[in-house]
Amino acid sequence: MSAAHAAPAWITGRAGALSGIHDVPGDKSLSHRAVMLAALADGVSRIDGFLEGADTRATAAIFARMGVRIEAPADGCRIVHGVGLHGLRAPDGVLDCGNAGTAMRLLAGVLAGQRFATTLVGDASLSRRPMQRVAGPLSTMGVDIRTSDDGTPPLRLQPVATLRGVDHTCAVASAQVKSALLLAGLYAEGDTVVREPRPTRDYTERLLQAFGWQVDAAPGIARLRGGQRLSATDVRVPGDFSSAAFLLVAATVVPGSELVLRGVGLHPRRTGLLHVLRAMGADIREDNTRMEGGESIADLHVRHAPLRGIAVPQAAIPDMIDEFPVLAIAAACAEGATVVTGAEELRVKESDRLHAMACGLAALGVDVRETPGGVVIQGGRIGAGSIDSFGDHRIAMAFAVGGQVATGRVRIVDVGNVATSYPGFDAALRRAGGTLRDAG
Repeated sequence: MSAAHAAPAWITGRAGALSGIHDVPGDKSLSHRAVMLAALADGVSRIDGFLEGADTRATAAIFARMGVRIEAPADGCRIVHGVGLHGLRAPDGVLDCGNAGTAMRLLAGVLAGQRFATTLVGDASLSRRPMQRVAGPLSTMGVDIRTSDDGTPPLRLQPVATLRGVDHTCAVASAQVKSALLLAGLYAEGDTVVREPRPTRDYTERLLQAFGWQVDAAPGIARLRGGQRLSATDVRVPGDFSSAAFLLVAATVVPGSELVLRGVGLHPRRTGLLHVLRAMGADIREDNTRMEGGESIADLHVRHAPLRGIAVPQAAIPDMIDEFPVLAIAAACAEGATVVTGAEELRVKESDRLHAMACGLAALGVDVRETPGGVVIQGGRIGAGSIDSFGDHRIAMAFAVGGQVATGRVRIVDVGNVATSYPGFDAALRRAGGTLRDAG
């Protein structure tokens, strides 16, 4: 690759104390789902706090391609003119999800009930991710959906006369698979029931109820009946806990730091990292706790604190699947060993995150051992070196945090995908007092 076309990179190094009061971008999971349900509703919905990331913009662009008028009067705001459950129009080509695995899997459920054929494609990273885990369960409902020979994108859907509700038990705890089945269930005859081996985030169930669709839900199970309608409603998207996690860990590990992160969503199925960090000794307080749009929100006040290694409870893993990379940085800064098990799902994210973090930590001199379903990280110091993010936004941001306490310069290669979830992350870290710059 020539220098002119080299993947973007960052350089970072040891920082002084981090401080200030900061906002984080809107929740990505909610932003995806809010646009989808608003597009399928009758009437006009307003979404405030919408994440201005590449992934969520891809979702909005896909619905615009299918005839939904979506206005953006200001950053973080979308006005969606819903076309109703059966009002989408056939697009004039393939639908590009970019890097958004959530968009592709959930859209498979929505498009299953349409009267036109569609093809979902993605970028190089998304094109390697497993889609049979959603295509297989959808096919039991009568959906005509096909993947490539190795079970990866593109996804090709053909219209069918009838979808039937199913009672499906998921093989893995995946909110995306559950959501795809529930969204297909909007178009199905009878009841659609989804059972999970462990409870996952229930944004889809909560938002469906907010848009007027009756859903019976409890931890680990959701049931809905087809044949209802969605009614427009206004949605307030809270700050994304997964984005807040990077600054939470940075302030925890950088001596002398004290930060406040305002308006962060504390959905119980998203905040596993918060409980794990506290178990490790982190000093994180919740202030100004309130409910907005059915979601618990608080300002998070974090101070530097020494951490100790722990055995991470397996029950916490599904609730921190996106936060593992930055947890690994916290573990590298802790006293003693941190042991992660039961995290096989991390191997099929934007990268194999277990392998990516193990490789990166080892490159920085951290004592780390990769296991089939986890890692063992011996805390100590983080040294200098060069890191490959494997094109994974969360790997890149995690090592940017690690660089704040490194003994020397850390170079992080292939950071372009950070814009998918946290546009402006580098500027946010600098505003807090961190050191991060583009590699020249």
